[in-house]
Amino acid sequence: GFTFASWASRIPHIQGQLGLSEAALGTVLLALPIGLMISLLLAGGLITRIGSKPVLLLASCLYAVVLCCLGLATHTWQLVLGLFFFGIAGNLFNIAVNTQGVAVEKLYGRSILASFHGIWSLAGFSGAAVGMLMVNLALAPWQHFMIAAAIGVLLMLLAQPYLLRQQGHAGKQPAFAWPDKKIMQLGLIAFGCLVCEGTMFDWSGVYFKKVIQAPAAIHTLGYSLFMGCMAAGRFVADKVVMRVGTRRMLQGSGIVITAGLLLAVLWPATVPASIGFMLVGFGVSSVVPIVYSQAGQSQTMHPGQALAAVSTVGFLGFLAGPPIIGFVAEASSLRWSFALVALIGLSTTVLAGTLKSKPGPAVA
Repeated sequence: GFTFASWASRIPHIQGQLGLSEAALGTVLLALPIGLMISLLLAGGLITRIGSKPVLLLASCLYAVVLCCLGLATHTWQLVLGLFFFGIAGNLFNIAVNTQGVAVEKLYGRSILASFHGIWSLAGFSGAAVGMLMVNLALAPWQHFMIAAAIGVLLMLLAQPYLLRQQGHAGKQPAFAWPDKKIMQLGLIAFGCLVCEGTMFDWSGVYFKKVIQAPAAIHTLGYSLFMGCMAAGRFVADKVVMRVGTRRMLQGSGIVITAGLLLAVLWPATVPASIGFMLVGFGVSSVVPIVYSQAGQSQTMHPGQALAAVSTVGFLGFLAGPPIIGFVAEASSLRWSFALVALIGLSTTVLAGTLKSKPGPAVA
């Protein structure tokens, strides 16, 4: 979370440094989800064969190295190549650590995965805050990223003794399994949410710079507030899910996401846009943890493969989000592109209406 937020907090700076237009930035950002999608085809099978712990350790090191390379990019093609490998490393990390989280949730016997995602969001909020500090200190992106990479590696070294040692199943599982109907449904719910979440990651800083026309010192304010509220929402999401059930939680989340984005679109000033981005943070907070928790309880697929399959469908939202924002912004305005994303966010509410609602981590 800290590593990704460090990158996201410097996107406006890197855009200006390389002289990229909105459409060009949208195209460049497409490299990250392409790398992510390619890794999804391998992550499930790799984790199934050798276990999630070694994959997580390898991915953490690769993630830190590639982050440093992003800060050193002086040409667009270098940034594209770096983002491609950043997507691969980040998603290998994502699937492996969520496989660990699902296994721990089973040991606890109750919903706790949202709290794990809350830690990720808290780290993301911290990364965004540090990014704002680095901007104010006039540190170059490569200097900022070197510091963030060192912190990320240190955290993994401290945590790795406590990771679960899951046995691989060499030869027993295919490298990639096609998702069944339920997994596909969960993936589509994640898709609608992740378009909105990816928009916040990649474009919130640009929105404050170009639409809100905020001072340079607070370009990352909207992103920081979004990450903070997403973290706060995840720390209470498990208790709310146990009370109201998954279906109502997901339906309410989609409504809050849409309301927040529309507030920022209809009232493009610092305070209302900040409130809108906070609502988006609360709205997206529980969607992916709920989807991952349910996928990890699949009776037909290995947890690593189920999570990879849901992510394959869901993270198509990350794949579609950056170019949609960039091209719509180039053709009309960035405000119109955010309005379109608001409608996509509402799909989470619509699709969740067909889910069976039961409390707890093992929802059928």
